[in-house]
Amino acid sequence: MEINYRKVIARALADELDHDPKVVFLGEDVGTAGGAFKATEGLKERFGDRVRDTPISEQAIIGAAVGAALMGLRPVAEIMFADFAGVCFDQIVNTLAKYRYTTGGQASVPVTVRMSNGAGAGFGPQHSQAAENWFLNVPGLKIVVPGTVEDLYGLLRSAIRDDDPVLVFEHKNLFPLKGSVPAEPDDNYLVPIGVADVVREGADVTIVATQQMRHRALAAADALASEEISVEVIDPRTLVPFDLDAVTRSLTKTSRLVVAQEGPPDGGWGATLIAKISSGFFDLLDAPPTLVASDPTPVPYSAPMEDAWLPDAHRIAEAARHVVRY
Repeated sequence: MEINYRKVIARALADELDHDPKVVFLGEDVGTAGGAFKATEGLKERFGDRVRDTPISEQAIIGAAVGAALMGLRPVAEIMFADFAGVCFDQIVNTLAKYRYTTGGQASVPVTVRMSNGAGAGFGPQHSQAAENWFLNVPGLKIVVPGTVEDLYGLLRSAIRDDDPVLVFEHKNLFPLKGSVPAEPDDNYLVPIGVADVVREGADVTIVATQQMRHRALAAADALASEEISVEVIDPRTLVPFDLDAVTRSLTKTSRLVVAQEGPPDGGWGATLIAKISSGFFDLLDAPPTLVASDPTPVPYSAPMEDAWLPDAHRIAEAARHVVRY
Protein backbone atom coordinates (compact mmCIF):
# COMPACT_ATOMS: atom_id res chain seq x y z
CA MET A 1 0.00 0.00 0.00
CA GLU A 2 1.15 3.54 -0.76
CA ILE A 3 1.65 5.73 2.29
CA ASN A 4 3.65 8.84 3.16
CA TYR A 5 6.55 9.24 5.60
CA ARG A 6 4.39 10.97 8.24
CA LYS A 7 1.56 8.43 8.25
CA VAL A 8 3.81 5.38 8.23
CA ILE A 9 4.89 6.28 11.77
CA ALA A 10 1.46 5.41 13.18
CA ARG A 11 1.37 2.30 11.02
CA ALA A 12 4.71 1.04 12.39
CA LEU A 13 3.73 1.84 15.97
CA ALA A 14 0.37 0.11 15.58
CA ASP A 15 1.97 -3.00 14.12
CA GLU A 16 4.42 -3.23 17.04
CA LEU A 17 1.75 -2.49 19.66
CA ASP A 18 -0.23 -5.33 18.09
CA HIS A 19 2.81 -7.62 17.88
CA ASP A 20 3.95 -7.29 21.51
CA PRO A 21 1.69 -6.45 24.49
CA LYS A 22 4.74 -5.12 26.36
CA VAL A 23 5.06 -2.18 23.94
CA VAL A 24 3.74 1.12 25.29
CA PHE A 25 3.86 4.61 23.79
CA LEU A 26 4.12 7.93 25.63
CA GLY A 27 4.74 11.59 24.86
CA GLU A 28 3.25 15.07 24.68
CA ASP A 29 -0.08 15.12 22.79
CA VAL A 30 0.60 11.73 21.19
CA GLY A 31 -2.79 10.28 22.16
CA THR A 32 -5.95 12.34 22.05
CA ALA A 33 -4.48 15.00 19.74
CA GLY A 34 -2.76 12.47 17.46
CA GLY A 35 0.64 14.11 17.80
CA ALA A 36 1.95 17.58 17.00
CA PHE A 37 2.40 16.53 13.35
CA LYS A 38 -0.67 14.25 13.33
CA ALA A 39 1.71 11.31 12.96
CA THR A 40 0.13 9.18 15.70
CA GLU A 41 -3.58 9.58 14.96
CA GLY A 42 -5.85 6.71 15.94
CA LEU A 43 -3.44 4.96 18.30
CA LYS A 44 -5.10 6.12 21.52
CA GLU A 45 -8.53 5.02 20.31
CA ARG A 46 -7.20 1.62 19.29
CA PHE A 47 -4.81 0.80 22.15
CA GLY A 48 -6.25 2.74 25.08
CA ASP A 49 -4.00 3.17 28.13
CA ARG A 50 -0.99 1.71 26.31
CA VAL A 51 -0.81 5.12 24.60
CA ARG A 52 -0.22 7.82 27.25
CA ASP A 53 -0.30 11.60 26.99
CA THR A 54 2.30 13.14 29.30
CA PRO A 55 2.93 16.55 30.84
CA ILE A 56 5.12 18.99 28.92
CA SER A 57 8.28 17.61 30.48
CA GLU A 58 10.90 15.82 28.41
CA GLN A 59 12.67 14.77 31.62
CA ALA A 60 9.48 13.07 32.82
CA ILE A 61 8.96 11.33 29.47
CA ILE A 62 12.44 9.77 29.35
CA GLY A 63 12.48 9.08 33.09
CA ALA A 64 9.15 7.25 32.89
CA ALA A 65 10.34 5.30 29.85
CA VAL A 66 13.49 4.15 31.67
CA GLY A 67 11.46 3.02 34.67
CA ALA A 68 8.92 1.23 32.49
CA ALA A 69 11.69 -0.59 30.63
CA LEU A 70 13.29 -1.73 33.88
CA MET A 71 9.91 -3.17 34.92
CA GLY A 72 9.69 -5.29 31.78
CA LEU A 73 7.92 -3.06 29.23
CA ARG A 74 9.21 -1.87 25.86
CA PRO A 75 8.45 1.86 25.85
CA VAL A 76 8.44 4.15 22.83
CA ALA A 77 8.96 7.74 23.97
CA GLU A 78 8.33 10.70 21.69
CA ILE A 79 10.28 13.95 21.99
CA MET A 80 8.22 16.31 19.85
CA PHE A 81 11.18 18.16 18.30
CA ALA A 82 14.66 16.64 18.38
CA ASP A 83 15.95 20.02 19.59
CA PHE A 84 14.06 19.40 22.86
CA ALA A 85 16.39 16.48 23.59
CA GLY A 86 18.60 19.13 25.12
CA VAL A 87 16.07 19.40 27.96
CA CYS A 88 16.39 15.67 28.82
CA PHE A 89 20.00 15.24 27.71
CA ASP A 90 21.08 13.97 31.12
CA GLN A 91 18.41 11.26 31.20
CA ILE A 92 19.41 10.07 27.73
CA VAL A 93 23.21 10.14 27.98
CA ASN A 94 23.80 9.45 31.70
CA THR A 95 20.94 7.08 32.51
CA LEU A 96 19.48 5.49 29.38
CA ALA A 97 22.80 4.99 27.57
CA LYS A 98 24.70 3.68 30.60
CA TYR A 99 22.22 1.55 32.52
CA ARG A 100 23.19 -1.81 31.03
CA TYR A 101 26.90 -1.02 31.47
CA THR A 102 26.67 0.22 35.06
CA THR A 103 24.65 -2.83 36.13
CA GLY A 104 27.14 -5.22 34.59
CA GLY A 105 24.54 -6.36 32.08
CA GLN A 106 22.01 -7.26 34.78
CA ALA A 107 19.43 -4.77 33.46
CA SER A 108 18.48 -3.77 29.94
CA VAL A 109 16.53 -0.71 28.89
CA PRO A 110 14.75 -1.44 25.58
CA VAL A 111 13.61 2.16 25.07
CA THR A 112 12.97 3.68 21.65
CA VAL A 113 13.12 7.48 21.56
CA ARG A 114 11.45 9.05 18.52
CA MET A 115 12.32 12.63 17.55
CA SER A 116 11.32 14.94 14.68
CA ASN A 117 14.50 16.25 13.18
CA GLY A 118 16.05 18.52 10.61
CA ALA A 119 15.74 21.74 8.62
CA GLY A 120 13.91 22.89 5.51
CA ALA A 121 10.40 23.28 6.92
CA GLY A 122 10.68 26.83 8.26
CA PHE A 123 10.67 26.05 11.98
CA GLY A 124 13.61 28.31 12.85
CA PRO A 125 16.86 27.77 14.75
CA GLN A 126 15.44 26.10 17.87
CA HIS A 127 13.24 23.56 16.07
CA SER A 128 15.29 22.56 13.00
CA GLN A 129 18.64 21.18 14.10
CA ALA A 130 20.21 17.92 12.96
CA ALA A 131 20.37 16.71 16.55
CA GLU A 132 21.57 13.21 15.71
CA ASN A 133 25.10 14.60 15.73
CA TRP A 134 24.79 15.51 19.43
CA PHE A 135 24.76 11.84 20.46
CA LEU A 136 27.58 10.38 18.37
CA ASN A 137 30.03 10.38 21.29
CA VAL A 138 27.72 8.56 23.73
CA PRO A 139 28.44 4.81 23.88
CA GLY A 140 25.34 2.76 24.63
CA LEU A 141 22.97 4.40 22.16
CA LYS A 142 22.01 3.20 18.71
CA ILE A 143 21.11 5.98 16.24
CA VAL A 144 18.95 5.47 13.16
CA VAL A 145 18.17 8.09 10.50
CA PRO A 146 15.66 6.67 7.98
CA GLY A 147 15.34 8.57 4.72
CA THR A 148 12.50 6.69 3.04
CA VAL A 149 9.03 5.46 3.97
CA GLU A 150 10.19 1.85 3.76
CA ASP A 151 13.24 2.46 5.94
CA LEU A 152 11.29 4.43 8.53
CA TYR A 153 8.74 1.65 8.82
CA GLY A 154 11.30 -1.14 9.00
CA LEU A 155 13.85 0.61 11.21
CA LEU A 156 11.27 1.85 13.70
CA ARG A 157 9.95 -1.69 14.13
CA SER A 158 13.51 -3.02 14.53
CA ALA A 159 14.26 -0.30 17.09
CA ILE A 160 11.26 -1.22 19.22
CA ARG A 161 12.35 -4.88 19.24
CA ASP A 162 15.96 -4.05 20.14
CA ASP A 163 17.05 -4.76 23.72
CA ASP A 164 19.17 -1.60 23.85
CA PRO A 165 18.17 2.07 23.63
CA VAL A 166 17.63 3.34 20.09
CA LEU A 167 17.22 6.96 19.02
CA VAL A 168 15.05 7.26 15.90
CA PHE A 169 15.30 10.58 14.07
CA GLU A 170 12.37 11.24 11.72
CA HIS A 171 13.08 14.06 9.27
CA LYS A 172 10.07 16.37 9.26
CA ASN A 173 10.92 17.80 5.84
CA LEU A 174 10.35 14.29 4.44
CA PHE A 175 6.80 13.97 5.84
CA PRO A 176 5.15 14.29 2.37
CA LEU A 177 7.49 11.68 0.82
CA LYS A 178 5.60 8.63 -0.44
CA GLY A 179 6.51 4.98 -0.42
CA SER A 180 4.93 1.56 0.04
CA VAL A 181 4.63 -0.98 2.84
CA PRO A 182 2.67 -4.24 3.07
CA ALA A 183 -1.09 -3.72 3.17
CA GLU A 184 -1.34 -6.17 6.06
CA PRO A 185 1.01 -6.40 9.06
CA ASP A 186 4.05 -8.55 8.31
CA ASP A 187 6.19 -9.44 11.33
CA ASN A 188 9.12 -10.20 9.04
CA TYR A 189 9.16 -6.72 7.47
CA LEU A 190 12.13 -5.31 9.38
CA VAL A 191 15.12 -3.24 8.26
CA PRO A 192 18.23 -4.38 10.18
CA ILE A 193 19.96 -1.77 12.29
CA GLY A 194 23.54 -1.21 11.14
CA VAL A 195 23.18 -2.10 7.46
CA ALA A 196 23.59 0.59 4.80
CA ASP A 197 21.62 0.83 1.57
CA VAL A 198 23.45 1.18 -1.74
CA VAL A 199 20.80 3.38 -3.31
CA ARG A 200 22.51 3.77 -6.69
CA GLU A 201 25.52 1.97 -8.08
CA GLY A 202 28.31 3.84 -9.83
CA ALA A 203 31.98 3.69 -10.74
CA ASP A 204 33.52 7.17 -10.51
CA VAL A 205 32.66 8.66 -7.12
CA THR A 206 30.90 7.57 -3.92
CA ILE A 207 28.46 9.96 -2.24
CA VAL A 208 27.36 9.06 1.29
CA ALA A 209 24.25 10.87 2.53
CA THR A 210 21.34 10.42 4.93
CA GLN A 211 17.70 11.49 5.07
CA GLN A 212 17.08 14.75 3.15
CA MET A 213 20.64 14.71 1.78
CA ARG A 214 20.08 11.21 0.37
CA HIS A 215 17.47 12.61 -2.02
CA ARG A 216 19.61 15.61 -2.93
CA ALA A 217 22.56 13.29 -3.59
CA LEU A 218 20.40 11.28 -5.98
CA ALA A 219 19.44 14.49 -7.79
CA ALA A 220 23.14 15.36 -8.03
CA ALA A 221 23.87 11.89 -9.41
CA ASP A 222 21.21 12.36 -12.10
CA ALA A 223 22.77 15.69 -13.11
CA LEU A 224 26.27 14.22 -13.23
CA ALA A 225 25.13 11.27 -15.35
CA SER A 226 24.60 13.70 -18.22
CA GLU A 227 28.31 14.54 -17.91
CA GLU A 228 29.23 10.84 -17.99
CA ILE A 229 30.19 10.84 -14.31
CA SER A 230 28.94 7.65 -12.67
CA VAL A 231 27.94 8.17 -9.03
CA GLU A 232 27.41 5.55 -6.35
CA VAL A 233 25.04 6.78 -3.60
CA ILE A 234 25.07 5.13 -0.18
CA ASP A 235 22.58 5.83 2.58
CA PRO A 236 24.00 4.54 5.91
CA ARG A 237 20.48 4.51 7.43
CA THR A 238 22.14 3.94 10.82
CA LEU A 239 24.82 6.20 12.30
CA VAL A 240 25.51 3.93 15.28
CA PRO A 241 26.41 1.20 14.47
CA PHE A 242 27.79 2.50 11.17
CA ASP A 243 28.22 0.21 8.17
CA LEU A 244 31.77 1.22 7.30
CA ASP A 245 32.23 -1.90 5.17
CA ALA A 246 29.62 -0.66 2.68
CA VAL A 247 31.60 2.55 2.17
CA THR A 248 34.98 0.84 1.82
CA ARG A 249 33.55 -1.69 -0.64
CA SER A 250 32.30 1.20 -2.73
CA LEU A 251 35.66 2.99 -2.58
CA THR A 252 37.42 -0.07 -3.99
CA LYS A 253 35.49 0.76 -7.18
CA THR A 254 35.35 4.56 -7.17
CA SER A 255 38.42 5.69 -5.14
CA ARG A 256 36.69 9.02 -4.48
CA LEU A 257 34.46 10.07 -1.59
CA VAL A 258 31.98 12.89 -1.01
CA VAL A 259 29.91 13.04 2.18
CA ALA A 260 26.77 15.20 2.28
CA GLN A 261 25.76 16.11 5.83
CA GLU A 262 22.93 18.32 7.05
CA GLY A 263 24.21 20.58 9.83
CA PRO A 264 27.51 22.35 10.57
CA PRO A 265 30.66 20.46 9.58
CA ASP A 266 32.46 20.09 12.90
CA GLY A 267 31.66 17.18 15.21
CA GLY A 268 29.19 15.52 12.85
CA TRP A 269 28.92 12.01 11.46
CA GLY A 270 30.26 13.16 8.07
CA ALA A 271 33.52 14.50 9.48
CA THR A 272 33.86 11.33 11.55
CA LEU A 273 33.45 9.16 8.45
CA ILE A 274 36.05 11.13 6.50
CA ALA A 275 38.49 10.85 9.43
CA LYS A 276 38.01 7.07 9.59
CA ILE A 277 38.48 6.64 5.84
CA SER A 278 41.51 8.95 5.73
CA SER A 279 43.27 7.24 8.64
CA GLY A 280 42.32 3.62 8.03
CA PHE A 281 41.75 3.32 4.28
CA PHE A 282 43.96 6.01 2.76
CA ASP A 283 45.22 3.58 0.12
CA LEU A 284 41.70 3.38 -1.38
CA LEU A 285 41.64 7.10 -2.21
CA ASP A 286 42.76 8.80 -5.42
CA ALA A 287 41.58 12.25 -4.28
CA PRO A 288 41.03 14.02 -0.95
CA PRO A 289 37.62 13.15 0.52
CA THR A 290 35.20 16.08 0.63
CA LEU A 291 32.55 17.03 3.16
CA VAL A 292 29.55 19.06 1.96
CA ALA A 293 27.83 20.50 5.03
CA SER A 294 25.81 23.46 6.25
CA ASP A 295 27.38 26.71 7.42
CA PRO A 296 28.47 26.85 11.09
CA THR A 297 25.54 29.08 12.04
CA PRO A 298 22.13 28.53 13.62
CA VAL A 299 19.45 27.38 11.18
CA PRO A 300 17.95 30.55 9.64
CA TYR A 301 14.23 31.19 9.97
CA SER A 302 14.00 33.08 6.65
CA ALA A 303 13.04 30.61 3.91
CA PRO A 304 15.59 31.85 1.32
CA MET A 305 18.35 31.85 3.95
CA GLU A 306 17.37 28.37 5.15
CA ASP A 307 17.51 27.13 1.56
CA ALA A 308 20.98 28.61 1.19
CA TRP A 309 22.07 27.10 4.51
CA LEU A 310 21.13 23.55 3.51
CA PRO A 311 23.41 21.77 1.03
CA ASP A 312 21.57 21.32 -2.26
CA ALA A 313 22.04 19.04 -5.25
CA HIS A 314 24.14 21.69 -7.04
CA ARG A 315 26.68 21.91 -4.19
CA ILE A 316 26.87 18.13 -3.88
CA ALA A 317 27.36 17.73 -7.64
CA GLU A 318 30.08 20.39 -7.67
CA ALA A 319 31.97 18.58 -4.90
CA ALA A 320 31.71 15.28 -6.79
CA ARG A 321 32.87 16.96 -9.99
CA HIS A 322 35.90 18.35 -8.17
CA VAL A 323 37.08 15.03 -6.71
CA VAL A 324 36.57 13.22 -10.02
CA ARG A 325 38.69 15.80 -11.87
CA TYR A 326 41.31 16.07 -9.10
